[in-house]
Amino acid sequence: MKISKYFTLFLTIAIFLFACSRADEDLDVLSQEDISNIILNIKDDATGIVQTYNYTMNSTTHPVIKLTDGKSYTVEIVFLNGNEDETESIIAAKDEHFLIFEFHGSQIDLTRIDDEHSTRTDGNKLGLQTKWQVLKAENSANPELVVKLIHDAVSVSEQQTGTVFGSAIGGETDAVATFGVKN
Repeated sequence: MKISKYFTLFLTIAIFLFACSRADEDLDVLSQEDISNIILNIKDDATGIVQTYNYTMNSTTHPVIKLTDGKSYTVEIVFLNGNEDETESIIAAKDEHFLIFEFHGSQIDLTRIDDEHSTRTDGNKLGLQTKWQVLKAENSANPELVVKLIHDAVSVSEQQTGTVFGSAIGGETDAVATFGVKN
């Protein structure tokens, strides 16, 4: 009787523990808590020199991106969870994600140059790889770039509205990073 009672208790605990496993979550579930850093690798197209700007989630310190008026840059975004690269998880669930770029106080033309691996089935590019043409890095006081990773939007568009590149209807914001901009 005692063995049966302990076995039943053990079995109940085991079922509870395994039923609550995060391993059962979909691959596309990537919450803000799972992203610790958003990194911009910005390559000067003329010199080939790459500068890395690392934003730590929920930080009050914003890295300041140095851009030169009249220059062109190729930019790659990397998402980290600690030391683990989460970018591939975003690509694996590309139809569930989209990046929005908001340049405040800067005149920068942005073009998404993602390849087919990071292009959604609706034809919209995620924005993990972009080309920036800097017209005027500092067009007003305190210029900044806000990058938003959107999850599960009803629809998305790469279209530019003012200084915002991309839009989404519905969905949730998985991550937001703010970078200062200077010339």
